[in-house]
Amino acid sequence: MTLAIRVIPCLDVDGGRVVKGVNFQGLRDAGDPVELARLYDAEGADELTFLDISASHEGRATTMEVVSRCAEEVFVPLTVGGGVSSVDDVDRLLRAGADKVAVNTAAIHRPELVAEIADRFGNQVLVLSVDARRATSAEQRTASGFEVTTHGGRKSAGLDAIEWAVRAAELGAGEILLNAMDADGTTDGFDLELIRAVRREVSIPVIASGGAGAVEHFPPAVEAGADAVLAATVFHFGTLSIADVKAGLSTAGHPVR
Repeated sequence: MTLAIRVIPCLDVDGGRVVKGVNFQGLRDAGDPVELARLYDAEGADELTFLDISASHEGRATTMEVVSRCAEEVFVPLTVGGGVSSVDDVDRLLRAGADKVAVNTAAIHRPELVAEIADRFGNQVLVLSVDARRATSAEQRTASGFEVTTHGGRKSAGLDAIEWAVRAAELGAGEILLNAMDADGTTDGFDLELIRAVRREVSIPVIASGGAGAVEHFPPAVEAGADAVLAATVFHFGTLSIADVKAGLSTAGHPVR
């Protein structure tokens, strides 16, 4: 049986507000996270993803409150990430109402964290968020041509993005949230080459993120191997609705909920 493709709005939260920019630069306010979450739930989102992009202690405290408020208001699974660096952080987020937790930078620094979280809570709780971009300089060149980045895509982590996805899956990650940093916020379409490269090497679900700008951008991401499609800008600013995206996927022959 073919699983339905999930459509996931992403809320990048900074200081309790949803923000969005291009390549993580020039952030502008996109609204109240609880109001947006309620709207997307009503519109038929399959899941919601919250990323606390101000990973300060204060930012995480704000996110806990936002997660709790959203969990009371919406009925779809919530994935929360940003500043997650320990099993205790995951425990707190799950208690606040998150269904899944995304880890990124902390897992790069200490890959055992992936196994620790999976062992404690199960791999269905753990999403590995990978901020990948094309490795352009000779020093950064990786076997796959894609590298892992940190700091909103500005710093190289010195890792091959495809190899890292494979290793994290082996350690117990349940899903890969694949953020194409070159495409982020551009609305020019998903990075299909990146999606294909990861899909060839891992069997766990892949969530395509970065670059969605029109209905016709979504089906090719699924055909490249994505199990779910994530977008932010087009939803927050009203360019597209979730129903538009699902209709486009369905018309292209992909099952949706």
